[in-house]
Amino acid sequence: MLHQWLLALALLGSAVAFEDTCNNNVVTYWGQNSYGAAHPADKNMWQQPLRHYCDDNAIDMFPISFLTTFFSKGGKPEINLANFCNSVDNGVFPGTALANCTSVVQDDIKYCQARGKAITISLGGATGGVGFKTEDQALSFADTVWNDFLGGSSNTRPFGNAVLDGIDLDIEGGGAAHYPAFLRKLRSYFDKANKKFYITAAPQCIYPDENLQATLNAFPLDAVFVQFYNNPCGLPSYGRANRWNFGQWDYWARNISPNKNVKVYIGAPASSSAAGSGYVPLATLKKIALETRQAFPSFGGVMFWDTSQAVANGRMDLGIKTAMGNCQHKSSFLFQPCSAPSWDPSGRLYTAGNQVSHNVYIWEALWSASSEPTSSPTSDWMPVSACTNNVTEMVSSPTASVGMDVDESSSAYHIALPMGSGVWPPVASATGAMEATVTRTVISTMNETVMRTVSAETTVYRTKTVFEATTTITPGDVVRPSTSCSQYQNWSATTTYVGGTRVHYQGKIWYARWWTYGEEPNSGAQVWSLEEPCSDGQ
Repeated sequence: MLHQWLLALALLGSAVAFEDTCNNNVVTYWGQNSYGAAHPADKNMWQQPLRHYCDDNAIDMFPISFLTTFFSKGGKPEINLANFCNSVDNGVFPGTALANCTSVVQDDIKYCQARGKAITISLGGATGGVGFKTEDQALSFADTVWNDFLGGSSNTRPFGNAVLDGIDLDIEGGGAAHYPAFLRKLRSYFDKANKKFYITAAPQCIYPDENLQATLNAFPLDAVFVQFYNNPCGLPSYGRANRWNFGQWDYWARNISPNKNVKVYIGAPASSSAAGSGYVPLATLKKIALETRQAFPSFGGVMFWDTSQAVANGRMDLGIKTAMGNCQHKSSFLFQPCSAPSWDPSGRLYTAGNQVSHNVYIWEALWSASSEPTSSPTSDWMPVSACTNNVTEMVSSPTASVGMDVDESSSAYHIALPMGSGVWPPVASATGAMEATVTRTVISTMNETVMRTVSAETTVYRTKTVFEATTTITPGDVVRPSTSCSQYQNWSATTTYVGGTRVHYQGKIWYARWWTYGEEPNSGAQVWSLEEPCSDGQ
């Protein structure tokens, strides 16, 4: 409890820049005053100015909702920000129906961005007049979005000289055609910019999404905010494999999406009045989020509809942010062993609820099943956890002090590694204790011996290796040998790097958040995100 309180206090402190590779992010939509629509008499809790929500570290990203119409009067789009700005109550640019919200939103966007928040524009919504009839239309609209909202220039910028951090697709009608062409044109602008721009989407949890799936499968998005509400696969169905399908979205992220590092968020109503169905209280949402994060490496955090509802409902945003704790990157994900029996391809009939291991997932039969487990929408199976056959172990041992040679044969410490894999997997303890660090300095290696048989197909070997401890190791600690620097290219001041590139520099692995040239990786360079230390003396 003390730890949770201290973390909550820290979230109220200094600004932390948005890290899209983390798995503790909170996203809330701002612009539609959902609380005010549901509680018109309670004006004190209506949607507040955007900056009102940016003075703590609870919320990481705000998609502004919505750009409701792609092509309106004068060929320009329309936006509607409910009680803050719209084309009826506010002025519009001459010859258009595009509201001029500069005096209302421009400075708030900059204020929030200065505090580490990512601010994007969400296209669509449930009543949006969206869609493309031709590819030329899609390309033209990409130009409009870039010039009116992002890094371009025009005389019709609704938010003045504030430059948004990207776009979100909340497409719930209007057809699915030509969105990949639209996004590719936008990406061509992004690749030349000197800041990171994000592209996200908010599909329904039903897989595949009717309006967005073709786009999700064709274009490398940064994140999807899956709407686990107003659908039978919503949050109240958690734990029922025949409905709750986060595993299906994780499989999509890791196997189908062009971006294998895309993050999948649990989209949740922030109160019972925020959606027709799908709301769960904070205590239940905490359990779902933490267990899902432990089971699936694509988990990125929680999305709420919307900001006004989250704040009015006892700060749901701060509650879930506190529960998720500190940022963890995908590289540090601890895969659980594939503990279920392997799927039997001989035609064995499984019954509903039976679990099998297959293709690095544990699957649960939805009903009677004999087919191979796949993530097809018509599959008889649902993935309920990612897993690994590279089993590792941690055992109780005496304390090893800094600088001490740690040798399994001396009973000081031991680690199990798959024989000949060349991989240094994470080592999980039952308690999930604090992580210690061990340099990858091999002093001596003994003979490999069979350790135990996990299943008929998986034999785990123990490699007895001696490491030099660089920090105190106590029984129950999680100890991870360092990543080899040589897995990644060495940073060079004369090389151009695009977003998503990883390099090593001065003993650390760095991740490029957007295009960069000549910017040295360090904690002060926003373009570079530190992922983990590495070894080999680089």
